Parts: sequence; C-alpha cells; structure tokens
Amino acid sequence: MPALGPPRSWSCQWLPFLILLLGRGQEPRVEGVTHYKTGDPVILYVNKVGPYHNPQETYHYYQLPVCCPEKIRHKSLSLGEVLDGDRMAESLYEIRFRENVEKRILCHMQLSSAQVEQLRQAIEELYYFEFVVDDLPIRGFVGYMEESGFLPHSHKIGLWTHLDFHLEFHGDRIIFANVSVRDVKPHSLDGLRPDEVLGLTHTYSVRWSETSVERRSDRRRGDDGGFFPRTLEIHWLSIINSMVLVFLLVGFVAVILMRVLRNDLARYNLDEETTSAGSGDDFDQGDNGWKIIHTDVFRFPPYRGLLCAVLGVGAQFLALGTGIIVMALLGMFNVHRHGAINSAAILLYALTCCISGYVSSHFYRQIGGERWVWNIILTTSLFSVPFFLTWSVVNSVHWANGSTQALPATTILLLLTVWLLVGFPLTVIGGIFGKNNASPFDAPCRTKNIAREIPPQPWYKSTLIHMTVGGFLPFSAISVELYYIFATVWGREQYTLYGILFFVFAILLSVGACISIALTYFQLSGEDYRWWWRSVLSVGSTGLFIFLYSVFYYARRSNMSGAVQTVEFFGYSLLTGYVFFLMLGTISFFSSLKFIRYIYVNLKMD
Repeated sequence: MPALGPPRSWSCQWLPFLILLLGRGQEPRVEGVTHYKTGDPVILYVNKVGPYHNPQETYHYYQLPVCCPEKIRHKSLSLGEVLDGDRMAESLYEIRFRENVEKRILCHMQLSSAQVEQLRQAIEELYYFEFVVDDLPIRGFVGYMEESGFLPHSHKIGLWTHLDFHLEFHGDRIIFANVSVRDVKPHSLDGLRPDEVLGLTHTYSVRWSETSVERRSDRRRGDDGGFFPRTLEIHWLSIINSMVLVFLLVGFVAVILMRVLRNDLARYNLDEETTSAGSGDDFDQGDNGWKIIHTDVFRFPPYRGLLCAVLGVGAQFLALGTGIIVMALLGMFNVHRHGAINSAAILLYALTCCISGYVSSHFYRQIGGERWVWNIILTTSLFSVPFFLTWSVVNSVHWANGSTQALPATTILLLLTVWLLVGFPLTVIGGIFGKNNASPFDAPCRTKNIAREIPPQPWYKSTLIHMTVGGFLPFSAISVELYYIFATVWGREQYTLYGILFFVFAILLSVGACISIALTYFQLSGEDYRWWWRSVLSVGSTGLFIFLYSVFYYARRSNMSGAVQTVEFFGYSLLTGYVFFLMLGTISFFSSLKFIRYIYVNLKMD
C-alpha cells in the first residue's frame, strides 16, 4: 500500500540471542503461558496490518492513523519472529486479568483528509490487523466495506472504532483470546469533503469467561471463532490414492527391471563363457547393450567439481528436510510460538553445512579432483549465493514499500554472523574430513583411455524426455500434499499433519530413486555412458514441475496480487524448486551409481 510510510524505529537487542540461537532450535523462551493473579495487568501488543489475500505483505500497525502512545515501546523479539514479519509494540489498551471492561475510551482522534484516504485504501484492500495477548494472536479487519447492486451501485466504507475483546482463562492462565465487532456499527468514511477534519473516538470492551480447557492445544478446531479459515482436513483418501499409484509404479519398475536384468546377466555371462572357450576374441565384438560400454561407464564426467558441489548441498538439504519433519513430529513446533520453525531451519542449515562439505569433498577426491579448496568454495556458494541474491531483491522491495517483512540491519548482521561463524567453518571442516577420508574410486571395470563413440539415440531416450518423465512421476506422487503445503506457506492454514508429510517425503525419495534407476538402465542399454549428469537432471527436474505448479497456484488458487507479494512469491518459489532439484538430483545420482556398480560387479569379465 503506497500510502504507508516507512516504519517507525524500533529497538531489538540481538547480540545475546546469538548464543541462544546456537544452543537451541526453538524460541528462546518457555511455553509462552504466563501465570496471573486477579487484577494483574495483561499487556496487549499491536503487531502488524496487511492485505488479507497477501500474507507476506505486512506493515507495522502504527503506520496507520490509529490510537498510538506518545512513546512507542517495542517488545524484544526472537529471530524467528522478526523473520516472520512481527513488530510488536505496546498498545494503549488497559486489560487486567479477570476484570471486565464496558466501553472504555481508548483515545480521541482528529483525522485529516489524507489520513482518512489512507484508511479508506486500507479498508478497500481488506486490511486486517494482528494483536498479541500472552503469545496468542488475535485478528480482525480494520474496517467494513459493502458493495451492493448494479444499478444503482453503492459502495460503502466504514471504520471499526469499537473492539470487543473476549478472553478465556483456566485458573491463573489465559487459554484463548479473540476480538469481535459483531454488535458494533462501523463509522462511515463516505461523503467527507476534501478539507474536512474527521473526529473519532475509539473505544473497547473486555469480557472474561472461565473455560474447562486446561491447555491451549486441547481446544477443538472450529470452536475458537478463528479469524482465518480452518479448512485443512485430514485427506486420507487422496493420500491413499497416491500410495496406490506409487506402490504400483515402484512394483512395476522393480519387477520388470529385475527380470530384464536377470536375463541380461544370464545372456552376457553365457556369451562371455562361450567366447572364452572359443576364439578368445574381445567380447565387445558382436555384442550390444550396456555390457559393451563397460570400459566407459565409469569415465569421470566433465565439470566434476560442480557435480560434487550439487551432491554435497543436496545431501545437506536432505538432512535439513528430514530434521525439520522429525522435529515437527516430536512436537517441537507450537502453533502459538511465533517463528519457531524459522529459527530451527536457520540453526539446522548452519549445523548441516558440515554434511555438504564432507560429501562434496569426499566424492570429489574419489573421482580424481585436485582443486579441493575451489570445490569447498563452490559448495558453500552453490545455495548461499542464489539465496542471497533472491533475498536481496525481495527485501529491497519490502523495504521500499515499508513492509515489516524487510529485515532490520541488526537481524541481517546476526544471520551473516551465524553463517560466517558456524555455517562456513563447518563446511570447511567437513571438507577437510571428507578429503582425508576419501579412498580411490572403486570401479568394477577398467576405463579405456579413448572414449567409445556413442551411437545415435532415439528421441525417447533424449535428455529432455528423461527430464520430463523423471520429473513428472515424483511430482505426481506429491501433488496432493503440495496444495496443502502451499496453502500453509502462502495462505492462512495451519499445517499439523506432519506424520503424513513424513510419509509423503519418504514416497518422494523412493519414487525418485526407482525412476532414476529405470531411466539409467534405458540409457545404458542404448550404449550411452554419459549417465552422471543425466541422472541428476532426470529426477532433479521435479523442481521445475514444482515451480510450474507454483505459477498455477498463484494464478488459479490464490487471490494474491501486488508487487510486494508477487516478487516474494516467485522469488522464493524459484528457490524452493532449486532446493528440490538439489535434493532429488542427489538421491537420483547415488541410486544410479549404486545400481550401476551392482550390475557391473555381477557381470563376468576378464
């Protein structure tokens, strides 16, 4: 919303949090439930406002012409909260534990025509506000808009000047908080002259009620009058359909491939015995298929340093994704704890950098790489550089529009410090261990000095067709769950089905491995030994399908609009597709490598 100016300054004390961040993956505080005595003050923090259909476009609440204290005191936030766009500040609302309030005056305001127009724009764009009481978010719309009739057409804009707060308690704890305007009449903003000053009086009420619910998580979904829709239901039928499809696919690939391999091995080994007992000529003559390229199949590929960096970073994200899902299964992410998953992801990314360094350097040394320092630099830059460039563009757009999603300088320095002091050193340490522990590449076949000529390949064995097949099948296995993930990340849902997510993640990796093995076998059967990069690209192309799905989701399944939301959505969707390319490309490569070792170890050769 262009009318909103730059956010007012706030103070965040981040240096002590660095130690806490490195020590734990959740927020640096307890469960978030405070114990009160009757009459104790309950602080209500104002947080942010933004368009309802653009979840990532948020602004500080006090950027609107609303009741504001003379001196704004901001709450000290955790890293995850800042990354989530939170900017909490104390409000003028006076709330005391278990003490009801009936229509108390909050403030009197005199609004200029420019301020009224700012509110009108916010209401027309369906701006909602978010307050926080005892770590419980409460949300409501800034105003009321009514469109009715075609001829004559009416367009009414109203501002909510009274808020009813409803809080539930159990013993000395707050269990639930909500805000309502059900019995309130909005103050009309229509028909004002350009030079007219609008006088407003903001009021509020507080109602307390006791509940038998002892914990916040015990409250049943749907009975809390939630502001955002709760349509995320258990979708077992769709998951079962995906499971049946996957099991049929994996079973088909396994059975057919094993039968074909058994016949190939029996025929090739019989031909070898016959040839050895006969003329003794080289068995390459008169033979065809994957056996004939045994002297080239382990020929090291070009750009081996880049290949090893892809494998290293892919292995890191496999560990990171598994760690996040396992932590979620263990209940470490409370929906009432702001930004817990953001803090955990940053911590795990920094700690798993040692995996990327180890895997990349270890395999690089195995396949004869000598420039291991350059390999480490390439590994640590393969994701961090694209991420930094994307984040720079997104953050600049947020900053130019005054959005709270723009990170403060202190937070940027903190993240940079974490990467410099934890992420990069662990990558180097992992690289050193990987280099020192690397043994020579154990190839079951000797490689000739002169590469064999590759015969012309039919169109259905081209790289593009392999990428299409290898990317679409894994994508089809997760397409159902992908909608719910997008609805959570880019919508208003709360995802809690982590068991299903873990199962779908395992299905994705299994399908990727099976498809990679099948495509690699078909490629080798055509006497094409350039499987190294092909195996990475074939299943790694799933990331491209995920990005294409994000384009479809933006256009057909969401109501997002505007430069701020669009830049962030497509910027981070590109990064998401890139991460899936690295993960699935790694799974695909090592599955193909293990399969190729297996078939050539079981092949009788002189």
